Amino acid sequence: MTLHGEGLKAEVGVRELHDRLSRYIRHVDSGGDVVVTMRGRRVARLSGVDVDDPLTDLRARGLVSDPQQPRQRMREWTRLTASGSISDLVSEQRR
Repeated sequence: MTLHGEGLKAEVGVRELHDRLSRYIRHVDSGGDVVVTMRGRRVARLSGVDVDDPLTDLRARGLVSDPQQPRQRMREWTRLTASGSISDLVSEQRR
């Protein structure tokens, strides 16, 4: 049975979100927010992406910054040689 007139909740459990994911994504796309709960505890928030370039948004919020110096190129690659197999090296690292 489909309930077309039923409104979407602002807070939704994982099972209902799974069952009606497309409807909740359309709701978020139209500007809404949805808080996801797991066993009654809030665990996530779905919200729309307003910015075409997420990096621009992160810069504006002060969460990332551009590098101060241009990246330096490696002059020459050095080939490393191992004394054993990769398996031996991994086993040694795990000890």
